[in-house]
Amino acid sequence: MTETYTYSDGGTERDRLADRGDASATGERTRTRDAAGAESTSVEERTESERERITTCPECDGRLATDTEHGETVCSDCGLVVEEDSVDRGPEWRAFNSGERDSKSRVGAPTTNMMHDKGLSTNIGWQDKDAYGKSLTGRQRRRMQRLRTWNERFRTRDSKERNLKQALGEIDRMSSALGLPDTVRETASVIYRRALSENLLPGRSIEGVATASLYAAARQVGNPRSLDEFTAVSRVEKMELTRTYRYVIRELGLRVQPADPTSYVPRFVSRLDLSEETERRARELLDDAANAGITSGKSPVGLAAAAVYAAALLSNEKVTQSQVSDVADVSEVTIRNRYKELLDASGAVSA
Repeated sequence: MTETYTYSDGGTERDRLADRGDASATGERTRTRDAAGAESTSVEERTESERERITTCPECDGRLATDTEHGETVCSDCGLVVEEDSVDRGPEWRAFNSGERDSKSRVGAPTTNMMHDKGLSTNIGWQDKDAYGKSLTGRQRRRMQRLRTWNERFRTRDSKERNLKQALGEIDRMSSALGLPDTVRETASVIYRRALSENLLPGRSIEGVATASLYAAARQVGNPRSLDEFTAVSRVEKMELTRTYRYVIRELGLRVQPADPTSYVPRFVSRLDLSEETERRARELLDDAANAGITSGKSPVGLAAAAVYAAALLSNEKVTQSQVSDVADVSEVTIRNRYKELLDASGAVSA
């Protein structure tokens, strides 16, 4: 028989034991939470201290530099090696030329604005061979041709993508003909995409807006070409090109600085096979003309051609006005007039 004691407050001994157990359990949970909080605080303090130790030198508080070749972290002030044998996160293979790099790389090409789908779509190769290099049968070839056709249709799903594909192909063609770098092509592609997204194309040809975008990009990047050079490789007339160019930069709010005559000098010197001394003197002549204030309102191409011709004469190199005129695509009269002005400005500045 079990005896149960009743206390004056009305509770039994069993209730008191249960209350005491709950209190002890609550205390243990409180102590556990306190211990966990203290441990997390110490972990955060250690992480913060490690972060501070990694960014600054523990000896002199100097700036740390990472030597990826040797896998070390070194202080640039006192030379202390803070960390060594770091993990190399690059590829595990080595390549000594572009062919080896392409064959060993296991990733695709980076995204680019020069393709209408930014290079993210899949292309089906034109070779009618399987993975082992064996030729396909006639039935398989017909099937692959149908797949190529449908793949090409799926890549351009609407009229905007077809428009973009044609325009970017036109930009790539003109850039190749003019010898423009990839930075100019990328910038021109971005400008055309903006014009397409802001609905600037209705009433204008795709070729005209593409040529205007490329002309603006070349001037923005600092690798300009003359309007006559663009007209020679474009499928639009010079008047339409200038009109579309003004419209695009006005509507998109592009900031295009006036072309610098010195940016044309290296190309003219290279085509005429002249020396570096001639290029240096041509730049000096143009700098003197800019300081004298005679370059305003004059064609930068004509100034650059006249500066190259004058510098070649000063360097005792044989070049005729006709040769410079053919390379720069300006008249000989313009070269003669600008030539005299440049020499007068150089003499005035020297005096």
